[in-house]
Amino acid sequence: MHIISAPKFKSSEITPKADWLNRRQLMIGAGAVATTTFGLPALAKLKTIKSKYSTTRTPNTFKDITTYNNFYEFGTSKSDPAENASRLTTSPWSVTIDGMVDKPGKYAFEDIIKGVSMEERIYRFRCVEAWSMIIPWTGFQLSELLARVGVQSGAKYVSFETLVRPSEMIGQRSNVLEWPYREGLRMDEAMHPLTILAAGIYGEDMPKQNGAPLRLVVPWKYGFKSIKSIVRISLTARQPQATWNMLSPREYGFYSNVNPNVDHPRWTQASERPIGGGLFTRRKQTQMFNGYGQEVAGLYKGMDLTRNF
Repeated sequence: MHIISAPKFKSSEITPKADWLNRRQLMIGAGAVATTTFGLPALAKLKTIKSKYSTTRTPNTFKDITTYNNFYEFGTSKSDPAENASRLTTSPWSVTIDGMVDKPGKYAFEDIIKGVSMEERIYRFRCVEAWSMIIPWTGFQLSELLARVGVQSGAKYVSFETLVRPSEMIGQRSNVLEWPYREGLRMDEAMHPLTILAAGIYGEDMPKQNGAPLRLVVPWKYGFKSIKSIVRISLTARQPQATWNMLSPREYGFYSNVNPNVDHPRWTQASERPIGGGLFTRRKQTQMFNGYGQEVAGLYKGMDLTRNF
């Protein structure tokens, strides 16, 4: 059985938000129960509900979101992923779930998303260079998947790995990072309702340059924590390795929470530049935990966030 793959877009095919909303309404009116030729519900046809965590702020355009990316597997420039990610084969796709779980195994992508209710969450998403976007992710809580596979007692962390396929992911032909890309969360972070596995943006399948077909989104952390094109999820008792923390622990902590009071050694993180308004857009003050302090600050009660950064 084939897996739903992300669509390929040319610059001339990028859909403005208003046109996309009108098209979506037409699709709904034409019959939301339609299926793909593979017999699986298309992402846009899955039950979608508005998340209570969504912001009312206007999201960035599809073009902004898909042409300014960090995805070193396709190159180190912000434009490299959009230029090179079309090489990636995303069908078929599977995710190995192992470690301290009751039901370890290799799960097909369609089985992972089968039966889930996709929530539309619009997040302010930030990378370490202090730029930000507002992105309408479509996904579901990571905790839902973990509950399905069964979390064993003693599991304290969740680790993730990205696909390694240098024949298609040309950035992996260099040693700029140690491959595979790795990330990890503490269990309570992973189980938090804000932590999602995203499979799309703007109600469409995830573009390849944004981490197709499945990626993590942790909105109160810096962008590099939200690992893309996931092929392994492991539950462990010990703190897992994280790529940037491995590369330079002085610069990148394991937690990597958005904290404007802890500067990166080479630049300030007290302000951010919103993407979409041009290079001369006025920078904005960075909010603690990316503005989600009310929801997540309790996870770090009693911790020194200048040491556990």
